[in-house]
Amino acid sequence: MPRSPLPPREGISATLLRAPGGRATHAKADLPVPATIGAWLQDEFPDAPIDDHRSLLTAGQMCDEAGERVGWDDPVTPGGFYFFHRPVPAEERIPFDPVIVFEDDDLLVVDKPHFLASTPNGRFVRECVVTRLRVELGLLDLVAIHRLDRITAGLIILSKRVATRGTYQRLFQDRLVTKTYRALAPLPPADLDFPREARSRLVKPSGGRQVLEVDGEPNAHSRIRFLGRFDAPSPRHAVGEYELEPVTGKTHQLRVHMASLGLPILGDPVYPVDLSPDPYDFTSPLQLLASSIGFTDPLTGEQRRFETTLRLG
Repeated sequence: MPRSPLPPREGISATLLRAPGGRATHAKADLPVPATIGAWLQDEFPDAPIDDHRSLLTAGQMCDEAGERVGWDDPVTPGGFYFFHRPVPAEERIPFDPVIVFEDDDLLVVDKPHFLASTPNGRFVRECVVTRLRVELGLLDLVAIHRLDRITAGLIILSKRVATRGTYQRLFQDRLVTKTYRALAPLPPADLDFPREARSRLVKPSGGRQVLEVDGEPNAHSRIRFLGRFDAPSPRHAVGEYELEPVTGKTHQLRVHMASLGLPILGDPVYPVDLSPDPYDFTSPLQLLASSIGFTDPLTGEQRRFETTLRLG
């Protein structure tokens, strides 16, 4: 995909829209090409009033991939890439802040709090780590090179520079990064042996929150160790502490594997039962923490290892 010629606005990246037609393979390649930009926008967003369509050209600064502004009656480039800033409403603030753990010229490592999204997603566009830090630090090119679930806390690595971003992203793609998590869950039964390897096939049905274990070749692999009883205020709160290592990186992998052992992570609002959680209910954080991350730096050959400043419980 081409790089946006429009810089982020209020920390929010421009939206990319691809026109129908063209010779390259893409989802809309077989659709007819509208005669003008205006006609295309009306086809693309049929439920929006025409003033909103026109606003994408003016307030939204709609342009092609070369950065040239486009007009209502301009022809559409078949299969062309277009960029614009869409209107983003205000969002109620999530009352927790990311904490910087490490920074150099290329990377920013932060501890993400529970309930704050990593990247713009769904209802949270402004209230996420990337948008907040772009605005607070003035780092418009800041991008997360991996993600944590919104309700999971702990370490996340962000790239500051486009020139070196791909090099660091490949570490994650090639599984050259070691990540460990800590979790609190019920004490295990005596007949459940540790350490153990959890392998299963996970799929996420369209429109659902839960990821399901199904028959078939495993595509998710986790290593699980029981660390012992977690110190708690009273015996009725007795729980176990676990160290989790995701060998693969499937959505909700650790949460699903723990629940499948009969040891759902404390505070999990989705596993084993989806409670349809209110995203602004902060009373019971998920007791899952991305506690360490390590890799060999591809630019310097240096061994990097970062530890969280956060704690469970």
